[in-house]
Amino acid sequence: MESIVYIFIALIAVFLLKHILPARGVRQITPAQLKNELRIKGKQFIDVRTAGEYKSRSIRQFKNIPLHELAENTSLLSKEEEVIVICASGMRSNKASKLLRKLGYKRITNVKGGMNAWRG
Repeated sequence: MESIVYIFIALIAVFLLKHILPARGVRQITPAQLKNELRIKGKQFIDVRTAGEYKSRSIRQFKNIPLHELAENTSLLSKEEEVIVICASGMRSNKASKLLRKLGYKRITNVKGGMNAWRG
């Protein structure tokens, strides 16, 4: 019985780590580093928060594609240009980064801390 409990705890830990850890092959930047990225041409900026969150506070260069709509709207994105993804805290943008990797995007950057950490 005790070994079943340990296996269950291990499975929960693996599940949580898989969803919390950054996606492999995705660059991680801070909001302070984002300020420099915003000046560079040839990048795509995607905010994966809900439309309501985006309307209340957003960064001008970012286009809103909510996470739950991202898979259906990847035709709006070029696989040739880097995609920089932001959300409120970095969790949804991390999920979006993983999704984009699975769909064949090679240059993806996640903003750690998201809009909660943005001081712009």
